[in-house]
Amino acid sequence: MAVRIVVGVNWGDEGKGRMVDYFSKDADYVIRYQGGNNAGHTVVNEFGTFKLHLIPSGIFYKHVINVLGPGTVINLEVAVDELQQLKNKGIPIHEGNYKISNRAMICFPFHILQDEYEEERLGEGGFGSTKQGIAPVYGDKYLKYGIQIGTLFHPEYLKEQIARCLDLKNRLFENVYHKPPVHVDDMFTWAMKFGKVLMPYVCDTIQLLEDAQKSSKTILLEAQLGTLRDIHYGIYPYTTSSCPLSSFGVIGAGLFGGDHEKPIVTGVMKAFSTCVGAGPFVTEIRGEIADTLREIAHEYGAATGRPRRIGYFDAVASRYGAKLQNTTEIALTKLDSLSKQKTLKICTHYKIGEKIIDYFPITPELMLAKPVYIDLPGWDEDISNIRDFQKLPRPSKNYVETIEKLVGIPIRYISVGPERNALIIR
Repeated sequence: MAVRIVVGVNWGDEGKGRMVDYFSKDADYVIRYQGGNNAGHTVVNEFGTFKLHLIPSGIFYKHVINVLGPGTVINLEVAVDELQQLKNKGIPIHEGNYKISNRAMICFPFHILQDEYEEERLGEGGFGSTKQGIAPVYGDKYLKYGIQIGTLFHPEYLKEQIARCLDLKNRLFENVYHKPPVHVDDMFTWAMKFGKVLMPYVCDTIQLLEDAQKSSKTILLEAQLGTLRDIHYGIYPYTTSSCPLSSFGVIGAGLFGGDHEKPIVTGVMKAFSTCVGAGPFVTEIRGEIADTLREIAHEYGAATGRPRRIGYFDAVASRYGAKLQNTTEIALTKLDSLSKQKTLKICTHYKIGEKIIDYFPITPELMLAKPVYIDLPGWDEDISNIRDFQKLPRPSKNYVETIEKLVGIPIRYISVGPERNALIIR
């Protein structure tokens, strides 16, 4: 059995969706193993342009079975809406090619309310949440108040669990946030209304994947966000609330046992840096250069539409991110967006006070860090139609090779456009 894991090396939004879409042609299963609809994967193919928030990016291939693993959290209403939108565009989705783990958690409307209320309470000290309820639902999971999607098949138990959770939530809503309570019947009705549409896709994915492993199927694991948003090793507390690291893939996907080789871990990173939300961002640039690059590269959040913060390539952060992901190869995206730049900067070290460091520190030190740059010449040529690395302009080859040397992982794929075939393979 062959396993590939596609992960983000940086802050998320690196272009994982386009790489999963590319690799899916050779996969039997594509599995999302963490996160919810708080981020999106943009895929451009012969069917059009899609921003996927829950359904795995392998859905565009008829032979692929797409799975939402037990490590995910699922807003039932969003999942139904996404399902219907794809079907309306002619994408075939049925019980045979779309599976949802019965152990995945339900993200309820009251989780979204809690997310919004907390950001409102924090004011300028907020975490830059997407306000999709992700932190509250993961919080409930570890507080043992979470509700698994499989409970939809047991309505009485489901209602009891909603009541149990709301007994605590409403105390918080009324006494801390000074907001109205949420009613059990409303949440139960919501869950059953949208859950009814999804129930045909819900199953025990452990057994499903056990059978896949016995049949030596090819499995592709798809992460959301990136290393620097990891709850354990990211820019805490400005992180997501799950683990997007490749090492969590087995747990989040429910992929146990089986005789398989060491997985290929494809780490995806941009040819420059972007970041959505709050938190330290050492190489951030503002003004005309950032604004122009944002428009050229269409750097707006797939889930929220928020403009992404723009920065020069950060080799310190990228080396750290690649290491923690156990990355075996790199896919470098959006190299084409850097055409027409006269000079390109790469951050090689951080300076904190009088100290120069080449490692990625914890958040309070990051907030004091200043970038140490090297300058490289840019290029004027449009490279979007190039498919051979040797045919790239010398400055762009030099830029890629410099990044490769600094990060220490071979760059095998270079995207020069959003389309599926706009890819240089080294």
